[in-house]
Amino acid sequence: MAHFPHPGAVVIRLPGRWRSAGRTARGKVRGRNEDAFLDCPQQGCWVVADGMGGHQAGDVASQLVVKSLAALPGQGSLDERLLGVRRCLQWLDRQMGQVLPVAARGADYIMGSTVVALLLEGDRAACIWAGDSRCYLWRGRALYQLSRDHSLLEQLIDEQRLSPEQARAHPDARALTRAVGARATLAPEVLELKTSPGDVFLLCSDGLYQGLSPGELEGALSLGAPQRVLDRLFEEVLRGAARDNLTAVVIQR
Repeated sequence: MAHFPHPGAVVIRLPGRWRSAGRTARGKVRGRNEDAFLDCPQQGCWVVADGMGGHQAGDVASQLVVKSLAALPGQGSLDERLLGVRRCLQWLDRQMGQVLPVAARGADYIMGSTVVALLLEGDRAACIWAGDSRCYLWRGRALYQLSRDHSLLEQLIDEQRLSPEQARAHPDARALTRAVGARATLAPEVLELKTSPGDVFLLCSDGLYQGLSPGELEGALSLGAPQRVLDRLFEEVLRGAARDNLTAVVIQR
């Protein structure tokens, strides 16, 4: 593989271009679902958000991210919409700590969420993200991971030149280095690319991809049709331990 709020599934067709579907599930262990997604093909916008595990109100944080992005204007060029998403996420980053009453917050209070969003216009695509929710692309029988995790694991590999196996052994390997609502100022990452006929995009939370091998991801995405891809992805993950919430949005050209 190369690096390149709804319990059910929904499928909507974007006239002439894109089909999409989204689904989220609590998994087998968690008491609540802290994931959220947006499936809005009419505006060419799709989002997955994952409330930061172990922190307060992760479900509120992820829903706030999704609802705020859903409220953005759908008009304008891709560049204008991308700027709007970036500004919205940065505003949310500053405001996240004010969502709950002050009495509910202590010195260690953090309320945050990962986010990965895909914007499409014509043959242009833009992926914007913060955290470890991912965007994949299936193209020409090959799987590409478009996003790169903002995690200590990736930082250890990049900065200390550790092998993936050595980095995974670190006790805080899964800690996030960027997220909406984290105490550092948010700097979302952006990747732009041209789309091609037959492209299939997958946005997903870590609870989905961590429960799948690269081969299982490829096998599901090769099915093409969003509903079929979702059914296969969730079937595979829920066959296993499914210790985390899992969410996916699939977009097909």
